[in-house]
Amino acid sequence: MSLPFSSLPRPAAALAAAGALLLTLSACSPGSSDPSGAPGAASPTAGSGLPSSHVHGLSVNSETGQIMLATHEGLFDISKSTSVQIGPSIDLMGFTAAMDEGVFYASGHPGKDSTMPNPLGLLKSSDGGKTWAQVSRQGESDFHALTTTKSGFVGFDGTMRASTDGTTWKTVAAGFAPAVLAGNPYSDTVLATTPEGLRRSADAGNTWTLIQGAPVIQFAAFASAAEAAGVAPDGSVYTSVDGGLSWKRTGKIDGSVQAVAASEGSAGSPWIWAATTAGLVVSTDGGATFRPADAA
Repeated sequence: MSLPFSSLPRPAAALAAAGALLLTLSACSPGSSDPSGAPGAASPTAGSGLPSSHVHGLSVNSETGQIMLATHEGLFDISKSTSVQIGPSIDLMGFTAAMDEGVFYASGHPGKDSTMPNPLGLLKSSDGGKTWAQVSRQGESDFHALTTTKSGFVGFDGTMRASTDGTTWKTVAAGFAPAVLAGNPYSDTVLATTPEGLRRSADAGNTWTLIQGAPVIQFAAFASAAEAAGVAPDGSVYTSVDGGLSWKRTGKIDGSVQAVAASEGSAGSPWIWAATTAGLVVSTDGGATFRPADAA
């Protein structure tokens, strides 16, 4: 899941002056979704080709070609020319894919007529988002940032938390509020984007270090256990081949980016996907150039 830098919640510790003005609490609107919960074709947001103007997460399955968009109105399959809503209309704030195909984890707020607790805590879907089961922290946590690792889960609900099983969580002394937590189910490396710089954990979110010299990245995603892509607030695109320790600028995305995903490509260049206010775009050359995803 991803939040704009201008919408980050404040951490308990004092923020550096350079980032303090950027961090204001984003208003999640629980209960404002369409209460019907009925899957079906969705009308795209005007001018964007996306089903919602509030995109919180993006997942791409490189093997099946399925593209899933987590939004304020629920989960949408945007693999085809028509966006199709999958499952109930719930406000998906945190959203992440697991190692097994069709398994997703999410957090956020229930739809208007839902009987689920608010906030949702950690939810799990084993059928591609059609139905969701309550796992833990119902009525307690709205994970605005959420990711999976080889060893479990890392989430941020105002406090950094880590879990090996999704049921029992421990508090992590992080001292920062991430816009995005980027992990990979085949690795324990996690990246956290903040206005003060990029943080990295090599132990599934239990300890964190600031990556000296790294660009300020707003959105990040792993294409594999070691390959990562990052997008700066101005749309500049960076890639890393060593788990986020070093970065190379490759190109730039036009338009305002809302979420990013990455998948393994060919010739050492990951595919990078971005949901923007202009629509979904993709790069097949490691971020050097982007084009509309329906033209890929």
